[in-house]
Amino acid sequence: MAIANYIHDLLYRYECVILPGFGAFITQQHSAGIHPSNGEFFPPRKTVSFNRQLIKNDGLLANYIMEAEKVSYNNALEQIEQFVQDLELVLEKNKTVNFQNVGSFSLTEGEKLQFEPAAQMNFMKEAFGLDSFKRNAVSREVYKQQAQEIEEKAPVAFTPERRANRWLKYAAVGLVVIGLSGAAGLNIYSDQVNEHNIAEQQKAASQLENKIQQATFVIDNPLPAVTLKVSKQTGNYHIVTGAFREAENAAKAVEELKAQGFKARQIGENRFGLHQVISSSHETRREATNELYRVKKNNPGAWLLVEEL
Repeated sequence: MAIANYIHDLLYRYECVILPGFGAFITQQHSAGIHPSNGEFFPPRKTVSFNRQLIKNDGLLANYIMEAEKVSYNNALEQIEQFVQDLELVLEKNKTVNFQNVGSFSLTEGEKLQFEPAAQMNFMKEAFGLDSFKRNAVSREVYKQQAQEIEEKAPVAFTPERRANRWLKYAAVGLVVIGLSGAAGLNIYSDQVNEHNIAEQQKAASQLENKIQQATFVIDNPLPAVTLKVSKQTGNYHIVTGAFREAENAAKAVEELKAQGFKARQIGENRFGLHQVISSSHETRREATNELYRVKKNNPGAWLLVEEL
């Protein structure tokens, strides 16, 4: 089931992957958390659910198949249509079908389709490799009680070595006195160095000010100020209008879109080495979806990319 594998790959990058004529796989992000009863830590994750109502083709899956298998867009649509037909037949016969690493579908007695996501599957690529773990309870009170019991049982030995400790105490006091006198001398030296540095800094600042004044008098006719207005597109929702093997063709497509009034640009190569061209970027999904419908009238192969560039 190659198309099921393509859906699995796309779920790492997109929030919604539609299987035309069948339904949509929708991802949802969850923050890291702790289980309230057993104290188990869970990393941030992205889970998947299924919506039977979203069946209209948005071009995402078809474009991905087209790039992966180097086929035409119509051929990719035919593959999807055949896959959905086979999927319906398998469900009608076996009442269940499994999408590896995505989830499984089953038909109830009332012919209602149910979806069960794959267990332990995390589609958040930033959390790849992270797993849940349990914390171990810290027994501070137990260790404290054990230490007190050992203290009460342990004998205290008094030996003549206590007299030697007195001389060690005197030696320590002498070292402290020597250290304080050395520190006082070091402070005096440090003050002298600071005074010298301040004087040199003032001297350098005065020379620099003279240089600036001389340079100011040399410039008689200053250049006029120039104000440039630059509009920068922002947003993580991008309308992809094409992907080209040759960089020249991508550049030509950008110029044609600009001539039509679009703020087109290239966003680099994708994983298949194709140069991607977008017609616009948007802050919200609603704006991008409206723009995508408008662009599809003249470019049916356009699709929505949700990614921070």
